[in-house]
This record gives sequence, structure tokens and C-alpha cells, in this order.
Amino acid sequence: MNLDLTGRHALVCGASQGIGRASAIELAQLGADVTVLARNEARLQDLVAALPRLRADQRHGYVAADMTDAAQLRARIEAVANAHPIQIVVNNTGGPPGGRASDAAAGAFLVAFNQHLIAAQAVLQATLPGMQAAGYGRIVNVISTSVKEPIRNLGVSNTVRGAVASWAKTLAGELGGHGITVNNVLPGYTRTDRLDQILADRVRATGRDEHDIVQGMLASVPAGRFAEPEEIAQVVAFLASPAAGYVNGVNVPVDGGRTLSL
Repeated sequence: MNLDLTGRHALVCGASQGIGRASAIELAQLGADVTVLARNEARLQDLVAALPRLRADQRHGYVAADMTDAAQLRARIEAVANAHPIQIVVNNTGGPPGGRASDAAAGAFLVAFNQHLIAAQAVLQATLPGMQAAGYGRIVNVISTSVKEPIRNLGVSNTVRGAVASWAKTLAGELGGHGITVNNVLPGYTRTDRLDQILADRVRATGRDEHDIVQGMLASVPAGRFAEPEEIAQVVAFLASPAAGYVNGVNVPVDGGRTLSL
């Protein structure tokens, strides 16, 4: 199986922690040059220093940018891509706050739409020329199992994640002929700050003990445990590899079997 990413340049968004950080490490371990992106410059510097280097010429870097500012985001990525074309993009950003869709302010949908879909479009347009020139591109969107089954009390997230999934499916049809694939990874419950946020929201909403909430969540997971970020990252890395060249336009749940739909 060809998982070698030597000579490829990967951009990993939301890389300062959790699934993004784990994905950056996995891609570097497969030989890619990796540029990590997030708002926290200090964390990015620490991550770049920690990324594996399999060769003397393997180079890593970072971009400090805010996913809610599409113009700034595109400009900063283009500056990197013009010097070192990017062939792999991992779109990953924190989820919107919890709550029912019916209670959400209209502005909450707009903020989430800009942070997720508009940001991903800016990243795409900044990196697409490098993919087309190479005849090789991998766009992997880390979204949510909610695109298959909406998750209660994540109304804004459910809505916007679905929009990103449809955007990705549309792109898969448009770009497949250029050697560019577009796929979505759908993490289940994963040990990240996002899981901590969901647990805190549920404790506040229900008044129940966190241990009881955790046990209730795990009861819906056939694997009987939460995922580790590295387990999601390994699927991201596979989809970025040459071995996944004929996988295009799909949603891949990585959820321990929790999603009930096919």
C-alpha cells in the first residue's frame, strides 16, 4: 500500500490541538512537508518543533490566521502556497456552541457558516492551483457524524456541517478529473476540547452528573469507548495518501460504530 507522501506539502487547519494536531503529526510521519494553521502562534511554534522529520530536507512551518476572516486567511495561505505549492488540505475547525436550532439567533448560523464553509472555500481557492499543477490533490474535511444523523442540542453545528458535506460532494465531481479527491471524515465522540465542551453543555442543560452523561454517551457506542485523536488522524492520513486515489466524494464515519445509518 502506497502511503508515502514524500514531496507533498500538506496544510492542516485547526492544528494547534486535538484532531488537527494529530493529523499534522501523522502526515509528517508519512513524509509530507506540513504547514499548520491556527490562531495560537505559540502553540503552532511548539507543534512545528515537535513534528517528525524523516529527511534532512523535510520542512515544516506554520500560518497564524483566524478562520473567521476569509480574506486574511486566503492571503496568508496564498503567500505560503506561492513559495511551496500545497497538494493536501485538511479542513478542520472547532464546532459552534451547542443548543437547539429553534433557539439559535440567526447570527449564530452566519458566524458558523463563515467559520466553516466560507473559510474552506478560501482555503480551496488559495491551494487549488498547486493541486492542479501537480495533478495530485487531497482535500479532507473533518466534520461530524451529524451529516448522517443530526445530534441533539447541536442545531447550528448540524446545519452547517451538512452544508460543508454537500460542498465537498459537489467539489468531488468538479475536481476528480484533475487527480483531486474531496472526502469527509466524520469523527464520533473523541477525546478533545470539543468533547469537553459538549459534556459541559449537557451538564448545564440537564443538571445531571458528568459521569452519568459519559456513561449514557458510551452506551450508544458499540466499541464502548471514546476515540483518541490519533485514530481519527490515521483515517485522515490514509485519505491524503496515493493509496486513496480512487476514494472520492464519500463520508467516512470514524465513530466506533455509533452511527446507525449506512
